[in-house]
Amino acid sequence: MLLSDLNVGDKAQVTGVLAESTVRRRILDMGLVKGTRFKVLRVAPLGDPIEIVFKGIYLTLRKNEAAGIQVEKVGEVGDREPMGNGRRRWRFGS
Repeated sequence: MLLSDLNVGDKAQVTGVLAESTVRRRILDMGLVKGTRFKVLRVAPLGDPIEIVFKGIYLTLRKNEAAGIQVEKVGEVGDREPMGNGRRRWRFGS
């Protein structure tokens, strides 16, 4: 699946970056590397651009840039699951 195919609220993990060399380098330099989990925040009415958030970074990508990023969905809208690495978080007193 490609990042450009996701909907608002979907959570996913990057599995590969297949974009052109210059765009690929820029995407990787921004920290969107294999294994990074993110959430789709907004998609413009015509699907371009797409805003995502990961590691406290808000990133907006053009649809053609997002089409060069392979992802795997890891959550749905409203599932209340964190975007973290999936490890259980312990709270004291519970």
